[in-house]
Amino acid sequence: MRRFSCLALLLAAAGAQAQVADTVSYLQRMDTDGDGRVSVEEYVQWMVYAFERMDRNGDGVLGADELPGGKGTPITREQQRQTLIQRFHKQDANGDGYLSARELAAPPR
Repeated sequence: MRRFSCLALLLAAAGAQAQVADTVSYLQRMDTDGDGRVSVEEYVQWMVYAFERMDRNGDGVLGADELPGGKGTPITREQQRQTLIQRFHKQDANGDGYLSARELAAPPR
């Protein structure tokens, strides 16, 4: 169930912040320093947006009532942050510490 909650947060982040037409546009939106690649910090900042929007009471925990479907195991902001960091490193196929447009477009690993 926890994996479902994290996946739902990631999907919500992708749709909630902006509609982008292609991977390059997505990278440009995430790449806050404009260096053409996405660092783990930029990735987490972008993706945690969904958590912040869903945390209606602002307590730093998504309780069952705040999760999609109104049920599931509560998750803290820090737990979500750690999940995002792990996913970033799985997606970083070449291990350089950044995500390229190609890595962002690749299916989750």
